[in-house]
Amino acid sequence: MKYFIHTTGCKANQWDSYVISHKLKEGGLAPCNTMSEADIVVINACTLTSGAEKDTRRFINRCRQSNTKAKIVLAGCHAQVYPHNAFGADVVLGQGEKFRIEDFLDKAGSFVSADDDFDLEIGPADRLPAGKTRFFFKIQDGCDKNCSYCVVPAARGKPRSRPLKEIVETLRRLKGKGIKEVVLTGIEIASYRDPDTDTDLKGLLRLLEAGETPERIRISSIDPLYLDREFIDLMAESRKIARSLHIPLQSGSDSILERMGRRYSAEYIKGIVGNIKERMTDAGIGMDVIVGFPGETEKDFEDTYGLLESLHLYYLHIFPYSARRGTASFTMDGPVPDSVKKERVRKLKALDASTRLAFYERFLGSTLTIIPEAKLHKGLYMKGFSGNYVPVCIPFQKSLENKLVKVTIKGIDDGLVLGELGKT
Repeated sequence: MKYFIHTTGCKANQWDSYVISHKLKEGGLAPCNTMSEADIVVINACTLTSGAEKDTRRFINRCRQSNTKAKIVLAGCHAQVYPHNAFGADVVLGQGEKFRIEDFLDKAGSFVSADDDFDLEIGPADRLPAGKTRFFFKIQDGCDKNCSYCVVPAARGKPRSRPLKEIVETLRRLKGKGIKEVVLTGIEIASYRDPDTDTDLKGLLRLLEAGETPERIRISSIDPLYLDREFIDLMAESRKIARSLHIPLQSGSDSILERMGRRYSAEYIKGIVGNIKERMTDAGIGMDVIVGFPGETEKDFEDTYGLLESLHLYYLHIFPYSARRGTASFTMDGPVPDSVKKERVRKLKALDASTRLAFYERFLGSTLTIIPEAKLHKGLYMKGFSGNYVPVCIPFQKSLENKLVKVTIKGIDDGLVLGELGKT
């Protein structure tokens, strides 16, 4: 039998699908490249927004049309929170059940535990997924922040952390297998605590810095409240930690931040960005922004736009507010019309495009180190990311795959950052 996995959502889901794939292989199934040839089709589905929900529905409909015989398994966050809304999937598996997928392949129906105290799965960490140069490794799961707009606590359960010894040993093995970059992922990675010693994320990073670990360690999205001077200094002084930070800002309006349940102010964000840039002038800083949250006035949006414009970031990820049943904001007053949301999204996307270009232009003539992927890009190039997350394209040369390659930035062509090969 053959299987196909479709993954939507965050980097933690990438790890989860990697584990699910391993479980299916252990059960004697073989992966395939398209859903049309699969006997089992798994969608590990995000549920953060209504857009993610629509994507799940569309994928299942496409699968039904192209492969009428396949058994469709809906797993993960959407299945955990909204199991009744399965879009005709044959099997529905929650967060605990998806890592025992092999037990449900001969069944039909919904198998979703109502518990929110899940175990952290044990998964393999033995090879890169085909065509990739970054290994996503989940060191933490769950969240209890309960921001008013967010369904993640219901989807992912209580916070739990992978044992420090397991993380150190896993990265040692990955380095031995030639993996050059590991992305440490989690749902609320700043809440990492070793269950045995209570070591926090900073302590873990210091151990990984000193140990036999891959040359580059990247941190996924991180709570701005964790970015104190000690953490910033740790990044700045590291030889391994990538100088890129993805910060879930959500709004630049203090009144909207309060309604969201976010525990910081716009002034605080200005301070941490200033501290980061003071210690790491080349740092790539990106932010998540939600527009159209209930009660967001034109003044609130202007505050957000003004803050983001003044920070001179690298990039923005922009989301129109999406009401999710079960969250506190679902019943809040002051809904923002869709037409207003679209216009605000348009303005921020234009800002994002200009800030990306300005960031890229800073490195014209500079030398960056990238790790090229083997996939052919635009029919001419291979692409690799620098430490500060700049995607650089160089002429395709298969032998450079998964190597640390120094390139000189020569130009920018229609949004593509073009590099010239230097010394490896």
